Amino acid sequence: MECKIIGAGLAGCEAALWLADHGVQVELYEQKPVRFSPAHKSGDFAELICSNSLKAERPDSASGLLKLEMRRMGSHLLTAAETARVAAGGALAVDRDVFSRTVTEMVENHPNITVHREEVTAMDESAPVLVASGPLTGGALADAIAALTGSHRLSFYDAVAPIVTAESLDMDRIFAASRYGRGEADYLNCPFSKAEYEAFHAALTGAERAPLHDFDGDLTVYEGCMPIEVMAGRGADTMRFGPLRPVGLRDPRTGHRPWANVQLRAENASRTLYNLVGFQTNLKWGEQKRVFSMIPGLEHAEFVRYGVMHRNTFLESPAVLTPALCLKEHPNVFFAGQITGFEGYMESAACGLLAAASLYARLRGKAFTPPPEQTMCGALLRYITTPNRDFQPMGANMGILPRSGEIDAIRDKRERYLALSETAQAAMDAWAADVEQ
Repeated sequence: MECKIIGAGLAGCEAALWLADHGVQVELYEQKPVRFSPAHKSGDFAELICSNSLKAERPDSASGLLKLEMRRMGSHLLTAAETARVAAGGALAVDRDVFSRTVTEMVENHPNITVHREEVTAMDESAPVLVASGPLTGGALADAIAALTGSHRLSFYDAVAPIVTAESLDMDRIFAASRYGRGEADYLNCPFSKAEYEAFHAALTGAERAPLHDFDGDLTVYEGCMPIEVMAGRGADTMRFGPLRPVGLRDPRTGHRPWANVQLRAENASRTLYNLVGFQTNLKWGEQKRVFSMIPGLEHAEFVRYGVMHRNTFLESPAVLTPALCLKEHPNVFFAGQITGFEGYMESAACGLLAAASLYARLRGKAFTPPPEQTMCGALLRYITTPNRDFQPMGANMGILPRSGEIDAIRDKRERYLALSETAQAAMDAWAADVEQ
């Protein structure tokens, strides 16, 4: 059994090591140091760019649950992270150089992995190939992927709005309605009074923006989906004639049209997550929490994803990928990592493990069964492959896990999350045992 993997980032290395452990001869292609992306500086594998934090380890946290599932699947990168660990309270943080060097040694020393330090510019579908080229995929490889998926299915900029959990919203201040009563009440509406809007506008125009990386380019490319803070800076009423327009709505508390209105749109079928419509932003994350919590009904909102605007290559996965992480029209081409919409370091590595298990099943002539949706890995996989009109990448969060009435009845949030975690761990134990058979 043999396969080709493109990219030695977190997803590619995790997949290569897992497959090699299972007797697969892996040909791993990495363009560094022949060619560097604008963000990468080291020739080592699994290079961490933005942060050295791999987030929390508590089992009642989404990132902690994800790590528990990855360990059950046989993660090598978590072993490398333990070697490179630095003190960070309840989080797993690493020395970036030690981490990358440890992963590189694991890969290069594995007898079933052959490393090729060269750029891949074309796709060969004659044998299974796993593309794990990361969120800065560009050049000839991006062109080759676009040729397989359709160029309109491959995004090169990430301009997304924040996402909040439904259970954290104050429904006493929010009402469900569509404009002019058309169709179903598909949106949740957060109505502003004049004074509330003016305070919000002042805070938004004075909020601190995140610095851009050199490789992000000029944000003028986002004129079609303007950052909300830029819109606010163009005048006090600009937002009221844009995404915060109140026309066609009536606040049931007052019987009148709001002065301004923020709409929330369901992010998933179970309506446990909502995104802030029109709130693409480049504010710092702390500023987003401070300012957007001024929106009526969002005073105690739990943000599972903050808005971002940066260079980020990813597939329109719901349209092109199967739950086996291969292309619908080119089943020998698999994808893993952030290019699929798994957002985050550990999420990317987890996606590598899932793609490896799927590819391994293909090599053995077996059907791949995804992890149950009760698991964090299964829920993320379901999210990126479920039709979604406004698909955007997603990281691990408790909001995407399915709920039962029994779990929803637990009032304490930490106890509720722990119950979700325990259910997920049991489901992952059973699934991982089946994969090994």
